Amino acid sequence: MASFLDRQNTIAPPGYSRWLVPPAALAVHLSIGQIYGYSVFNKPLAHLLSGNVKADPAPGDWTVFQVGLIFSVALFFLGCSSALFGKWVERVGPRRTMFTSALLFCAGFLVAALGVSGHQLWLVILGNGVLGGIGLGLGYISPVSTLIKWFPDRPGLATGMAIMGFGGGALLGSPLGTTLMTHYTGQGYGNFGIVPTFVTMAVLYFILMMFGTFLVRVPADDWKPDGWTPTAARGGNAMITSHAVTVDGAMRTPQFWLLFAVLFLNVSAGIGVLGQASPMIQDVFGDAVRGAGAGVTAAAAAGFVGLLSIFNMAGRFFWSSTSDRIGRKATYMIFFALGAVLFVLIPTFGRSGSLPLFVAAFCVVISMYGGGFATIPAYLRDMFGTLNVGAIHGRLLLAWSAAAIVGPQVLTGISQAQKDAGVKPELAYDSVFYILAGLLVLGFVANLLVRPVAERHWATPDQIDRARATPGAAHD
Repeated sequence: MASFLDRQNTIAPPGYSRWLVPPAALAVHLSIGQIYGYSVFNKPLAHLLSGNVKADPAPGDWTVFQVGLIFSVALFFLGCSSALFGKWVERVGPRRTMFTSALLFCAGFLVAALGVSGHQLWLVILGNGVLGGIGLGLGYISPVSTLIKWFPDRPGLATGMAIMGFGGGALLGSPLGTTLMTHYTGQGYGNFGIVPTFVTMAVLYFILMMFGTFLVRVPADDWKPDGWTPTAARGGNAMITSHAVTVDGAMRTPQFWLLFAVLFLNVSAGIGVLGQASPMIQDVFGDAVRGAGAGVTAAAAAGFVGLLSIFNMAGRFFWSSTSDRIGRKATYMIFFALGAVLFVLIPTFGRSGSLPLFVAAFCVVISMYGGGFATIPAYLRDMFGTLNVGAIHGRLLLAWSAAAIVGPQVLTGISQAQKDAGVKPELAYDSVFYILAGLLVLGFVANLLVRPVAERHWATPDQIDRARATPGAAHD
């Protein structure tokens, strides 16, 4: 088994079809993308002792804010593990990385089940947050760097194929979690059936991730698509380099930190919405606003989470593919400008009671949020070349870690403070949306400042040769 996982044994033989690799990436990303559907557990987890999500929490129940930490911690550790293990991922290859990801991600569900059973929040956070988050990070970056190597002619398309699965994870995970909880509750399991639900999801996701682990391959060092010539040589696009920059060299460039800000601000504006999508829409359009029996139910809210997942997934493919035609910088300009306008308009849609416009605005916002994730690896490849792109991408994902703390806490913390101050639940999110619009304006400015990497940061031929001899090393 150990030798089967070695990078050397994953090198594709001559004639291997690169189109077999995207299904492997999708299998892993659809699994770990379950984190985007985690909000379906928020209210049940916050009412474990009361046993009724429509009743007031019982003494000792966890607060929604505390439960929201699970999502934030998971994404924090996603970014940290991506940065910490980026070089290791390049060195050992995608198969060993994806196998390790499956073990950690699925073990996280089992530990979290123990936490729910004993009503120990720290165990749930350790399971779904820490262990699951590390599994997320390893499973996230490995397929991305692999597909960039297989599709140098269409890097945006390649990253979109991989990362759209992560965005679509809630499309699978949200209804799966809801259905399993309903089933096990009907079978007489307490705690909303969360314990057996977590165990079942651990088994199912492990099987799916193993499919991707066994299927994945990496191209030989000298492989390239038939008839392909580098984009920079063909089109003369100054934003696409034909040179290479090492991972440590990239971190000394202003471009890396500008792109760090771009990712951080784009993610901060969207991640809080995904983490609280289900309770948010129930607050804004619930029975208290529309009348008894006429508001958005928990099942309908789960449908909203699923709809956002569709747009998150589709946006990753659509926008990253579009970036191959109009450029990464122009694509991000659209994200920030259009997103800021929509966040300013969303409170108006909520106050007017226009559920379709409210939902449509968030669908567009989340499509660009997902598109930002899918486009950033190709942006990095354009700026720094393919030599250490996987490790550079891992370092940049620290921006995701920071955004995972800032975004959800801005939305949850400020909205909860508004409610505590006596603001009606349906109005408690308005100020948050204006703040998120401001973050996108800052992102627009950061993206505007991105320029090609200066020649002094390019890797030397000797550094390139040594990096190819030992994948994952920086060699500065």
